[in-house]
Amino acid sequence: MIALVRYLFAVLLLSQRYLAPALLFTGLLAVLTSNDSGPLTATYGSAAGAMLVCSVWLTMALLGLEDRAHRSVIIVTAGGPSRALAGWVATAVLACLPPAAAGLVLPLVFGSHSPTPADLLLGLEAQLTCAFTGIAIGLVCSPLVFRRQGYALVLALVLLAAVLLARGRSPVGALLVDLQSTSRSADLLGSTAVLLAAAAGILAAGAALTYAVAVRK
Repeated sequence: MIALVRYLFAVLLLSQRYLAPALLFTGLLAVLTSNDSGPLTATYGSAAGAMLVCSVWLTMALLGLEDRAHRSVIIVTAGGPSRALAGWVATAVLACLPPAAAGLVLPLVFGSHSPTPADLLLGLEAQLTCAFTGIAIGLVCSPLVFRRQGYALVLALVLLAAVLLARGRSPVGALLVDLQSTSRSADLLGSTAVLLAAAAGILAAGAALTYAVAVRK
């Protein structure tokens, strides 16, 4: 598994397909948090929204690196479709870690803040909640499920809008509402941890759905 993740991550880096979502993420952070001096909860909410978009794009880019024949080789080498999918998911999570770190640090660079440990922990929980949700969307909209990426792109946009506008009906929607309405990070750590666990469940469900469709194709 470790060797597969190393290989997939190396291919992602060499392909440079991570550059577009990484630049989009950095640009969104610069626009949304530049000269900001308000509560860090709202600032990290903006960073988490940027992570959601970035993680969807990164996951779809990762799963789109190989053609169908090459994916078949990876599945055989990994020891089956379930192990290959686990490798893709682990690589997607790993690829989201550098943007997550940037999402914690860059708002402090672009804005004027004095963060506490609770602020940083809340920001990390928010980043991972959106990353897990975005990876789930990226999996469902990947070439493992859709052969025509035009349809996959439309579905990805629909799902992004759904989780952002669902308010209390999705972990991301509830998270963004909480971050915008409460300025004390310590008050949100417990509820955000629950939303992070729910997002991990969504990622597991997205991986299960992707596996169920992929093995039938």
